[in-house]
Amino acid sequence: MRAVVGTVPSADFPLTVGEVSLSGDAVHIEGQRVSVNRGTPALLAAAVEAMAITGQGPLIGFLVGDIGLGDGSRRLYEFLSHHLDRYDLESITFHYLQPDVDWHNRVLFAVERMSRPPLLIADAGFMYAAKMSGSAPAYDLFTPDVGELAFLADEAAPHPFYTRGFILHDENQVPDLIQRAYAHDNAARNLLVKGSIDRLADRSGVLHAVDRPSVDAMEAMGGTGDTLTGLVTALIGVHDLSIPQAAMAAARINREAGLLANLSPASQVLELIRQLPRAMGSVLENIV
Repeated sequence: MRAVVGTVPSADFPLTVGEVSLSGDAVHIEGQRVSVNRGTPALLAAAVEAMAITGQGPLIGFLVGDIGLGDGSRRLYEFLSHHLDRYDLESITFHYLQPDVDWHNRVLFAVERMSRPPLLIADAGFMYAAKMSGSAPAYDLFTPDVGELAFLADEAAPHPFYTRGFILHDENQVPDLIQRAYAHDNAARNLLVKGSIDRLADRSGVLHAVDRPSVDAMEAMGGTGDTLTGLVTALIGVHDLSIPQAAMAAARINREAGLLANLSPASQVLELIRQLPRAMGSVLENIV
């Protein structure tokens, strides 16, 4: 089983663990419903849609409501620290949680107690916590955008708010930022850097890049980076795809779905997600 850990933007959403499904414009888990817009719901929707095509499943969600105050994140951190080692999971994707170094470390200790080590993927707030704790090398994949990569590359920044100004959020600087992040052990074993060019890298540098099809509207939309992380979550191991292969396939599928959806800056991410089956068919048949 694969798992996604994250938050939804609702103060009333309870801590919920269970199988995730997609119906209409919402993801469903243990009787709870949350609309697909951006953030963890978009990641979940993309992963569920992709896993339905590949025949993988189920996808287990560990979710809680948090509107930015951190109370929900802390409840979820605490639950994971006490209960995560009871689950048999092949991968865990950690997403939007308020960064907290102490709680992050407790969760990582719980991962170490699991009967088999899962692949660890981190994005957004949990990726920040991994870097801030000095544990980035314990992860198999980070999926930062260029701004988040700048934080990883700044060895002196204790929090994203304090990323130094000389580290530019400029895509031309991406190879240098990748090198800097690895030089200070602030990156996972693999990086998928999301942007107008999606780049796959490891400690040796940029390995592959995907810039086609180019869909300008995707840069202006919220949630397209979340769907990319959801696709990677779903594809790793499918047809024996390695992490780098899955990351590059996910980047192509995400872009192809955006093209098929004929996106505009006013489009919603669900329009892209609904095109994933068609996009996956055209991309995966050229890989396997």
